[in-house]
This record gives sequence, structure tokens and C-alpha cells, in this order.
Amino acid sequence: MSGLRAERRADRIERRRAVRRNALAVAACTVVMAGAAAGVLAAQHGGGSTHEARPEVSSSAQPLPLPARPSPTTSSAAPSPSATPSRTKGSADRPTRYAAGAISGPLYRHSDSQVLDWVESHPDDPRRALIASRIAGRPAAVWFPEHDPDQVRSRVRAVTSRAAAEGRVPVLVAYDIPLRDCDGASAGGAPDLAAYDRWMREFAAGLGSGPSIVILEPDSIAQTDCLSAGQRAARFASLARAGRAVHAAAPKAKVYFDGGHSVWNPAARQAASLRAAGAASSSDGIFTNVSNFNRTADEAAYARRVLAALGGPARLGAVIDTSRNGNGAPADDAWCDPAGRAIGQAPTTHTGQARIDAYLWVKLPGESDGCKGEAGTFVPEYAYELAGG
Repeated sequence: MSGLRAERRADRIERRRAVRRNALAVAACTVVMAGAAAGVLAAQHGGGSTHEARPEVSSSAQPLPLPARPSPTTSSAAPSPSATPSRTKGSADRPTRYAAGAISGPLYRHSDSQVLDWVESHPDDPRRALIASRIAGRPAAVWFPEHDPDQVRSRVRAVTSRAAAEGRVPVLVAYDIPLRDCDGASAGGAPDLAAYDRWMREFAAGLGSGPSIVILEPDSIAQTDCLSAGQRAARFASLARAGRAVHAAAPKAKVYFDGGHSVWNPAARQAASLRAAGAASSSDGIFTNVSNFNRTADEAAYARRVLAALGGPARLGAVIDTSRNGNGAPADDAWCDPAGRAIGQAPTTHTGQARIDAYLWVKLPGESDGCKGEAGTFVPEYAYELAGG
């Protein structure tokens, strides 16, 4: 047993080192900050292009760093305050059996996360109980931000196979598009679209036969002003291929395309770009508010406007990132670990709202945007604030 404990300890140390390495490479995700006097929306992510303000746009926020690695996950119901999350199962509720073509039931909490590492290694910290119950014990997305075509299939399969064994739905974020973040703070991704297509086919092959939710390339559609018309058309064609690859490899997977958020592009403009990217036929809908703070009601109304303008089958829906929107966006449009924010609705596939398929925690609560700590690293004090401490 002592040898096993030592092996696990060594594995945790190596994973933490990997987090620090990845955090240097993975930075900000979607969001925009308004120039108050100029009336110009900047989709900068730490320095990208700008979007002209439109009547539909009233306020904004700026880009927030993406997680460097996977995050917590458990059932969609909130755990009791005294609960300490297990690394092996999401929760004690009974797994749901899924009808073909539908995704419902408990979401999957991946057992390898920075917050679980912290909870495990700080048993006497006074912040532990609140962080464990309100953040570590809930489902969150697993990010795939590295261009690793020879490993991504097995890495995805490691997540989906564990989820399937528990009868749960994993949320996976594909984040490898070339010219990612317009070469801003989150620059990286595949060297070209041919390489990306190959990576995406391998990603899709790892999804397996169970239900899953795929968040396809945050910012890839909302933020394209840095691309030429030809580059934009090529990217959109590649995203359409990616959606088809997911459906071909994993019939029970649902893939959502980038819908930006309610204070970025007007709904008609976003829908036109989504249509050009094949979302009406190659997706199951859109995602909004990734890494942002906009209130759920505003995002739901915006998502329905985008879907109406997009057209396509009535089955198309939307998922909303509620990980940090409990108090809405900061009044001063602060974007980097702003004070006074809170976690939002717990992740669930039962929203009770028309065309809103799920509330998800895509951004990982407690992982810094780069102000309270290195971008992508878990900061317990920030997590405690978000959890209501």
C-alpha cells in the first residue's frame, strides 16, 4: 500500500507540473470589452480585433483565460455542504438510460482536476468544505487544447469511457483551430486546417458510442475579424467537417458551434456566420457565454434569437456557460478575475427553457484569468469567493 500511495503522489506531482506548463500556453477564451466612450467592442482576448458597436449590444466584457486542463464534475444537483467529492464517481444518484438521439440525465465529473487535487491535499483548510461542495463536487467541461493528433483519441476515450461506465454525460471542449484567438493570448492550435481536420477526426473517434456534449472551438466563429475572407471561408468549411465527423463517429454525441455571447455580435450577424459554418446542418445547436459573466436569462434570450435567425431544424438548441454568472457581469466591464462574481446555476441538462438544452460549467470556476494567479491555475481564494465565501 505504501508503494501505491507513493506512486499516486508522484503522479499528482507530475500532473501539477503539467498544469503549470500548460498554463503558460493556454490563456484567454471568448469575451469582449467595450470602449466606453468610443462605442467600440473589442474582441481582443488580450489583443485581437474589434467589432463595431450595434444597437443590440449594450455592454461587454473582455477575454478570459481558458483552463489548462480538465475540471471537476458530479451530478447536476448541488451536493450537501458537508460532502467531500469522490474521485471515482460523480454522485450517488441513479444513472439515466438515454434514448437514441437525446441527451439527458446526470453530467460527468472528471476525476482528474486541479480543484480535486487541492481539496485532497488541504484537509484542514477552512475554505475546503465550501469549495468541495459547491465547485469540486459539480460537473465541468474537460478541455483539449493541445495539438496532439497521435494522442487525442486515447485522451478523449479515457474521459468518455469513464463517463459511460457511470452512465453519465461528459462535456468535452475541442480547442485546436489554427490561428486560435487570432494569435492573441490563447494563440496556438493546429499548424493548418488539414492538420486540424485530422486532429478532429481523431478527437471524434475517441467519443465512443455513449452520449456526450462537444463544445466546438470557442471563439472560432464569433472572432474572425483577423482572418481574410478566404481564411474565414476555409475555417468555416473545416468547422462544418468537424461537426460531421463528430456525428459520423459518435451518433449519440451532440456538437455545439460557437454562438459568442449576448454582448458581442448581434444575433443576425452571429447567425449568418454560423450558417456559413454549416451549423444549420452539421451541429446540434450553439453554445454561448463561455468564460463570460452575462446572466443566464440574457443569454437564453440571445441564443433563441440566434437560433431563429439561423434557421435549420427545430431540434437545434443551445447550451449556456453558467460557471461564473451568478452575479452577472461587472458594472465596470472588468474581465480578469473580477471581484464580486459568483458561480451560477449548477450544471444540468434539465433547464425548463425552450431550446436551451443545458447549463454547463465550461470555464472552470476557481481557475485564474491571469490576475489572481497564473492563467489557468487554480486559486483557492478565488474559488472561495466564487462559491460564496
